[in-house]
Amino acid sequence: MNQGFGHELPSRHAQQEHRQVSRYLVVIASSAGPVAKLFLDSRELVGEFDAGTEEIAVMTQNASASAGADGPEWDKALRGHSASERAAAVVYRLDI
Repeated sequence: MNQGFGHELPSRHAQQEHRQVSRYLVVIASSAGPVAKLFLDSRELVGEFDAGTEEIAVMTQNASASAGADGPEWDKALRGHSASERAAAVVYRLDI
């Protein structure tokens, strides 16, 4: 009968801080086509991908949307985009 004697125990789990939840999804025009950008509550960019992907439809299905990202809270986050691109952007508030 083997009771597990002689087997090494797994090491202790290292606690790590989890990544914060993304709260905003901004779909904005770019020179290469529309881009989707994920932001934290602090408007820190955490991800960027092609806006034509299937995941966009899934993420925005129940999300509330507003037109334009031309407010001062978006100045730093979207500084590489023109005023017209920011005005035409769609901002989704993700409730996860």
